[in-house]
Amino acid sequence: MITPLASDPSDHHVHPGEDPHAHDEHELTAAHAHAHADVWLSDVSAGYGERVALEHVTIAVEPGSLLAVVGPNGAGKSTLLKLMAGLLRPWTGRIEILGAPPGREARRVAYVPQAELVDWAFPVTVEDVVTMGRFPRLGPLRRPGRDDRRAVASALAQVDMARHSQTQIGRLSGGQRRRVFLARALAAEPDLFLLDEPVTGIDATTQELLMDLLEAQAARGKTVVATTHDLACAAQRFQRVLAVNRTVVAHGPSNLVLDADVLARAYGGHLLVLEGGTVILDDAHHHDDAAPGERHFHEGDGSR
Repeated sequence: MITPLASDPSDHHVHPGEDPHAHDEHELTAAHAHAHADVWLSDVSAGYGERVALEHVTIAVEPGSLLAVVGPNGAGKSTLLKLMAGLLRPWTGRIEILGAPPGREARRVAYVPQAELVDWAFPVTVEDVVTMGRFPRLGPLRRPGRDDRRAVASALAQVDMARHSQTQIGRLSGGQRRRVFLARALAAEPDLFLLDEPVTGIDATTQELLMDLLEAQAARGKTVVATTHDLACAAQRFQRVLAVNRTVVAHGPSNLVLDADVLARAYGGHLLVLEGGTVILDDAHHHDDAAPGERHFHEGDGSR
């Protein structure tokens, strides 16, 4: 679960119509949340150059959580994952991942960026890509051994891609590519999965397969943090949700994404609520703004 880091339960803001005692039994003190969290951020602000991407973010994510991070384009969702992965340093605040500074426990973390960050023309096979998940365990000098090959084969079987093991990665469909990159994460046998848009733009069968695998990992006590633009998936398949728009807007059970007030605060002008409560989001998918010098590769840009 994800819990607010409130030093005093009376600091909790109660919205109109909300039971002021509904969260009491779930709220933890800052010290307790810190001690029990796989992911802990305290008053974190970060950005690129002089541009602010996130500010004053305070969250704790406990082991075994299956957490969806939602919010509009440019809200800082991808930036949040980069901070957790140790790929971006915060301007202010503190971060601990698996009880250590970001990057210190890299062997126990699997980070899967958005598909747009991959050069699909690069001459590597499916098996090569999945084997990369074992590299943090191997170190710079060791070759993959029996245990590594077994982990790679198991991961490919779980995502139903074993028969494509020798296929060049750029020859796969979008859904197949997502399966392969989840297999790379599974092969790493991590304690924390950080997944950027793992279910965006894929067919329903692949989405169900990937979510089944992530649910199984959370059931084993692994922690899964995934960004998504698919609010239906967030509500139906995740346990918890974190809504962000440059800062934390809301956090709690996944049905929060069905709350029009939460959506209005998260999406602002992108949200249209029709008579009868139907919600429409005008928020076409794209990644957060890239860091300076970061190159993005899109499917269809000569990748085949």
